[in-house]
Amino acid sequence: MYDIDLFDTDAATVSALHAEGRKVVCYVNAGGWEDWRPDAARFPEGTIGANLDDWEGERWLDIRRIDLLGPIMEARMDSCQAKGFDGIEPDNVDGFLNDTGFPLTYDDQLRYNIWLAEAAHERGLSIGLKNDMDQIPDLLPYFDWALNEECFQYQECDTLLPFIEAGKAVFNVEYGLEAGEFCAKARELGFNSMRKNLDLDAWRESCD
Repeated sequence: MYDIDLFDTDAATVSALHAEGRKVVCYVNAGGWEDWRPDAARFPEGTIGANLDDWEGERWLDIRRIDLLGPIMEARMDSCQAKGFDGIEPDNVDGFLNDTGFPLTYDDQLRYNIWLAEAAHERGLSIGLKNDMDQIPDLLPYFDWALNEECFQYQECDTLLPFIEAGKAVFNVEYGLEAGEFCAKARELGFNSMRKNLDLDAWRESCD
């Protein structure tokens, strides 16, 4: 499975990966605004909030405003579908746990994340839950797989087991740990885990 950026990937790349027998997932930032994206000007000013820590040019979105953000996200999903992607990875879907500049609640996040899942499924696309472990009990029925960053680093991987128990895949990436520090446990839990550099270049070390 290749998880690659919507805007940086063309249909020919997706087709070539399919020809190699790969599944291809479309990365979309669903909870954050990025100033370099070609559709950045579409976001109403009032929906753009505080900076994401350590990510220059990226700010949180007011996910309560599905009326305003919905058409933008739907257009992105339409592009994923048109390019032939198999699924979607919506990033930053845990704003309610962060200092976004908006008074987001658990229920606000739940409503938005369920909306994202239903919009993806309407287009025949699978969708993964990115991090947001706090809401797994409520979101498990809506999401097809999970993608996690550093659950071994922070000793919270058990929260992802409901996906495994439901027969749904868990993909995990670690940045700070050596492969030998987590791969054996990943295999035991049934996770598909790997180590990558934080800047997400092509290098990877898989737990085969």
